[in-house]
Amino acid sequence: MISLTKGVYSAYCKGFQCAIKIADYFLGYRMPEYIFGRGFVDRLPELLKEKDAGKVLFVTDPGLIKLGLAGRVEESLKKGGIDYVMFSDVEPNPTSDNVEEGYRVFRENGCKSIVALGGGSPMDCSKGICAKSVHPKKNINQLQGILRVHKRIPAIFAIPTMAGTGSETTVAAVITDSKTRRKASINDPCLIPRYAVLDPELTAGIPPFLTGATGMDALCHAVEAYTNHMYNTKLENLLCINAVRLIYDNLYKAYKDGSDMTARENMQIAAFYAGRAFTRGCVGYVHAVGHTLGGLYGVHHGKAMAILLPHVMRAYGPAVHKRLAELADICGMQGKTDAEKAEKFISWIEDMNRKMDIPEKLDMIKDKDVDQIIRWAMKEANPLYPTPVLWGYDDLKTFIDSVRE
Repeated sequence: MISLTKGVYSAYCKGFQCAIKIADYFLGYRMPEYIFGRGFVDRLPELLKEKDAGKVLFVTDPGLIKLGLAGRVEESLKKGGIDYVMFSDVEPNPTSDNVEEGYRVFRENGCKSIVALGGGSPMDCSKGICAKSVHPKKNINQLQGILRVHKRIPAIFAIPTMAGTGSETTVAAVITDSKTRRKASINDPCLIPRYAVLDPELTAGIPPFLTGATGMDALCHAVEAYTNHMYNTKLENLLCINAVRLIYDNLYKAYKDGSDMTARENMQIAAFYAGRAFTRGCVGYVHAVGHTLGGLYGVHHGKAMAILLPHVMRAYGPAVHKRLAELADICGMQGKTDAEKAEKFISWIEDMNRKMDIPEKLDMIKDKDVDQIIRWAMKEANPLYPTPVLWGYDDLKTFIDSVRE
């Protein structure tokens, strides 16, 4: 498609998106069943028994073991008499090797369901394991893309420890190819976790940087979904608006004071809303470019989102002024025109980054990787993401050059 003229390529993308919009009404988007409240992780065994979870694969990562959060869940599982086996070899950007190894543990131990504790990494790895369990002869690369799982997977009980990724309510599992380092998604509504336990106490031990970066990831989900122009229903638009307002009011409070449980609760709700919103509304070039940085350089996903978000929104120009102005209104920002309000909203994002010590630009991109970054970003974004402006190779090259240090 890259060889087509821009006009023909644009028409192709719009036609593809129209087809997806129609298909969306038949795909059965849903929210997980969830329990929400302080200390509710202690009710996990009750939920597992009620839902006939059977033997459980408990998926987490080394960082959460060190923080003691995995231990709290283990204690709950043991007290509740739940038969489980742990798998914690999950990298910050989960790889195809992580998924294959997790699937081996799942299969060899006769597990029936998964408890996923963490941010996006353990949850995405868990979704990958479940996708693999119903397609054991396929590799992860063969499952990446749209609607390539299409089977009922084992139940996932998702327990977020960060307020950001929204993975507890999304269709996506972002996995990095262990050989090529390309980061790509498995996208299928069947991957939405069946159950979620939202316990804000589990987010209290997260360091300030991760609180800030993951919170900006949630903001990016809401802003990208809201400024996209094709797939949203009234529900997704409402979820985006509510998520942005909650983040505006609570993210910096949670960053400054990790013990502020009210702010933590509100951020967890915001991440949940934003995750469900972009599950249908999709993301855009912030994520398409950001995923390449995680795959190539191991950049923390939330950090990449925070840096790229204001640059992408400003580069879109007038195409997003009205929608950003509406978000500015929700946050109480004043301005005489949509353009002025939009700029205030973008400036607020930049101000939040500064206050949370997130860099303004990217300092890791190597000249030799630029072509690969562009091609991977285009493959992810086009034609699926209904972005307010369609970018081709030259547009992305100009954008990447503008955000490099």
